Amino acid sequence: MASLIQDRLTTDQDLLQMQEGTLMRKVRSKSWKKPRYFRLQNDGMTVWHARQARGSEKPTFSISDVETVRKGHDSELLRSLADEFPLEQGFTIVFHGRRPNLDLIANSVEEAQNWMRGLQLLVDLVTSMDQKERLDQWLSDLFQRGDKNQDGRMTFEEVRRLLRLMNVEMDQEYAFGLFQEADMSNSGTLEGEEFVYFYQALTKRTEVHEMFEQFSDDGQKLTLLEFVDFLREEQKERERASDLALELIDRYEPSESGKLRHVLSLDGFLSYLCSKDGDIFNPACLPIYQDMTQPLTHYFINSSHNTYLVGDQLCGQSSVEGYIRALKRGCRCVEVDVWDGPNGEPIVYHGHTLTSRILFKDVVATVKQYAFQASEYPLILSLENHCTWEQQLTMVRHLTEILDDQLLSSTLDGLLPTQLPSPEQLKGKILVKGKKLGTLEDDLEDEEEVTEPQLERQQGTELPLESPSEPVTLELSRLNKDKKKKSRSVLCPALSDLVVYLKSVSFRSFTHSKENYHFYEISSFSETKAKSLVKEAGNEFVQHNAWQLSRVYPSGLRTDSSNYNPQELWNVGCQMVAMNMQTAGLEMDICDGLFRQNSGCGYVLKPDFLRDIQSSFNPEKPLSPFKAQTLLVQVISGQQLPKVNNTKERSIVDPLVRVEIYGIRPDTTCQETNYVENNGFNPYWGQTLCFRVLVPELAMLRFVVQDYDWKSRNDFIGQYTLPWTCMKQGYRHIHLLSKDGISIHPASIFVYICIREMEEPQPGESEF
Repeated sequence: MASLIQDRLTTDQDLLQMQEGTLMRKVRSKSWKKPRYFRLQNDGMTVWHARQARGSEKPTFSISDVETVRKGHDSELLRSLADEFPLEQGFTIVFHGRRPNLDLIANSVEEAQNWMRGLQLLVDLVTSMDQKERLDQWLSDLFQRGDKNQDGRMTFEEVRRLLRLMNVEMDQEYAFGLFQEADMSNSGTLEGEEFVYFYQALTKRTEVHEMFEQFSDDGQKLTLLEFVDFLREEQKERERASDLALELIDRYEPSESGKLRHVLSLDGFLSYLCSKDGDIFNPACLPIYQDMTQPLTHYFINSSHNTYLVGDQLCGQSSVEGYIRALKRGCRCVEVDVWDGPNGEPIVYHGHTLTSRILFKDVVATVKQYAFQASEYPLILSLENHCTWEQQLTMVRHLTEILDDQLLSSTLDGLLPTQLPSPEQLKGKILVKGKKLGTLEDDLEDEEEVTEPQLERQQGTELPLESPSEPVTLELSRLNKDKKKKSRSVLCPALSDLVVYLKSVSFRSFTHSKENYHFYEISSFSETKAKSLVKEAGNEFVQHNAWQLSRVYPSGLRTDSSNYNPQELWNVGCQMVAMNMQTAGLEMDICDGLFRQNSGCGYVLKPDFLRDIQSSFNPEKPLSPFKAQTLLVQVISGQQLPKVNNTKERSIVDPLVRVEIYGIRPDTTCQETNYVENNGFNPYWGQTLCFRVLVPELAMLRFVVQDYDWKSRNDFIGQYTLPWTCMKQGYRHIHLLSKDGISIHPASIFVYICIREMEEPQPGESEF
């Protein structure tokens, strides 16, 4: 049962050193730096820590939780300690999801290098594992957990304890029978391969076996024709079923003779069902599959609110880490609130609160580094500028010098466009959204026809960085306010000029926007205002969003950084629905679910009825449901569901599955199965849920597994959210994610999906 990782544990010098343990300083802040003894465990997958060598150890993290390892120079916190410790001795462990980073300082550069190389090697090994290798590693981890005295073998008592840890409540006599069958050496214990045999007997998928026999003539194999029929009739692969059958047999049939004969065994069939090809998410929707050449207004854009915050809105920490996390998850619009800072350097924080401050230039440098790691499509900097003239000029200097040619500072071809450019045209570009003096037309007028006010603006952009000069004085003299207020109320022309396609304007009414605004202007709405407009003027909002961008942001009352449901705003075509990405939950599951498609690039093409400026669609009053569909979800079984409370060894979950649909108001609903008592390992439900959906193009599905609790709210176990349009039909596995959106492999649920078209509209009924 040796795994890739175990092979390296005995040969790699860095890993050998890590297994011996190292005393390092754990750093939480400039004032909190405490010595801790860190050691890689014998399983090669977990790191434990103690207050001192040979002290009582506690688990710190699993290698599968680690995303990457950064050098000390790249740590915001460690850089602040550069006068106390050499940065070369520090490093940062970055975790998946929202778990805070772990900053460590070793006692020597060599020790730091040992841990950085060793950790990155383990992370790379875990990341590169295929389905079988991941299962082998999981089994190896299980064996290590069950082998309490670490003697390389498991007694029946150790196996019983492990079963409880695995969420299995099993009759003792039956469990002992499986144990004896697996104990082929008759030693009274299970060693490596014997444990694998025991696990295979334990995880026998009876429901899959019965299904296999239903489609196989001899119950032993699926012939090529039988498998083609299964793919065509059950999996709805239609015309590609024949070619796909050959591909899948070659990919998943473990027997070489089976591959040569073009047949699929039960093991191969199960491997296919558990693979990405058997996943509920359509693999055709994973790469860039949408048209990326339409105007920006035609896309939903993954957007973040107060991106700099990693906590709440009043006292939370501001950090460049907020930008790193947002950008790495595909966010394409980040917010930067800029205020005057000390020493002439603008700072970023949530104004008039106790949130901490970070330098604007550090934010810009971070954006430069991470802007296009997850997506090559344009990034929007939503600037909330509260600075005086002098510090605005400093902002301009940082933006232009740090971002260089990534920064879009003029129209693409120097000509006045008639619509916004497309994501494809703006690849690799960073756009500034903010206030602007005058119009785009003014910027592009022939210099020979420059009017006096425009000449004044041009002179303003050429001013030295130290101070504003005569044009500012002239402009200030026109404002009847005190000098300090004037200084703060003036927008610096040089900063204004960096705003090209995304000029911020106040919203008054849809009629006013249509009559007075341009396609390159964008309005922002609080969630409260936007939701009232959805109810009062849904169709006008749809038409508005077909030609002009809208940004929606959370209510100021959400001081805890909670989120609103973005679906209601997507229903009217709002492109930039900004989320507090630091806060996990239902709302972020829906957001992540939508942007999981199209390579996670942060741009999703809106349905055609949300891209038409003459659309008659109103989500509050949808007309004839001519595209309506019925969804049947048969929830069959679950596999290896995690414990809700790992501290209670004897507690076993009572799982149920809840299927939620989010879309237009009439489509938003949920249903759930009964709960299965005391079985998180292989629960069986076999229940069918039925849904009728009027506008499937806007629907999101969320599958949630909960632990039933008759005394209080059910506990969350795992979830998976995806767009209706990306859902595959047939027998599918849904691989569950944690609250943070991280895989909790091998936890999954097995379902059968069937979508049926509703009846055609009656004569006289119209579509939207």
